[in-house]
Amino acid sequence: MKDKSFVSVIGASRATAGELKLAEEVGRELARRGAVLVCGGLGGIMEAACRGASEEGGLTIGILPGDDRNQANPYVQIPIVSGIGYARNATVAKTGQAVIAVGGGYGTLSEIAFALQSGIPVIGLNTWSPCHNGKCDESIFGVDDPVTAVTTALALIEQKSEVG
Repeated sequence: MKDKSFVSVIGASRATAGELKLAEEVGRELARRGAVLVCGGLGGIMEAACRGASEEGGLTIGILPGDDRNQANPYVQIPIVSGIGYARNATVAKTGQAVIAVGGGYGTLSEIAFALQSGIPVIGLNTWSPCHNGKCDESIFGVDDPVTAVTTALALIEQKSEVG
């Protein structure tokens, strides 16, 4: 399992129909390429991504905020209970070797921050673009479609593994 790429897919539990479609296609593409999908395990973007991955035969891991593995959406194959609420966002972000953010609210923003602080690349589909003192941070790789998001994530993982 260590030889597989792990990609965290993050986003809101309440998302638009367009964002849900993007997330499902991200999940499908990750599965087609043999990557493991990691997420927060609940609904919305998380469920859509897991559904796409599961339907393509991919592996899905959900890191849940509570103590009950039954909270996981029906497409999570490996539910991990954390019992730590939103603090689990750090684990979701840091378990992936890259993060793909689709839309998202403040929880997504916290996961983006955890990833960037840890040097984990973040690829964004219709997501946050942090700005400070009038300057926008360019560390999120903004892309326009799910295939490019997955291609970018896997390329960045490969690039990082070659560097060491």
